[in-house]
Amino acid sequence: MEQVIINHWAVLACAIFNMVLGAIWYSPALFYKAWKRENNLTDEQLKAASPMKTYGISFLLAYLMAYNMAFFLGDNSTDVVWGLTAGFLTGFGWAAAIFTVIGLFEQKSWSYIFINSGYIIIFFTVIGAILGAWR
Repeated sequence: MEQVIINHWAVLACAIFNMVLGAIWYSPALFYKAWKRENNLTDEQLKAASPMKTYGISFLLAYLMAYNMAFFLGDNSTDVVWGLTAGFLTGFGWAAAIFTVIGLFEQKSWSYIFINSGYIIIFFTVIGAILGAWR
């Protein structure tokens, strides 16, 4: 059996990156207004949500996704190029694809699908690169 190499600091950095990317991607400077409109959310609804619950669970799930990717990229031959490629293929070919299928059945708009799928693709691509580079 081949040894799996996981840099636990890189995994933590990937989880933190998820939160930073989300803060930028869904900010008023980028897609906040469109995302809010596509989800039929009001400022009052968003203010009523529990930030500890939302951000806490989001961080734990980002950590889980980063560890999962780290196991897939854990062999000796992984480098930044393969990490970036695998991350993109994961984001585009798996995660964003199934998100799109679900969005279509939920009758969501293409704008909604593109905003969220773009975030998914960038997240996985970058964490793949981080995990591939930071061995």
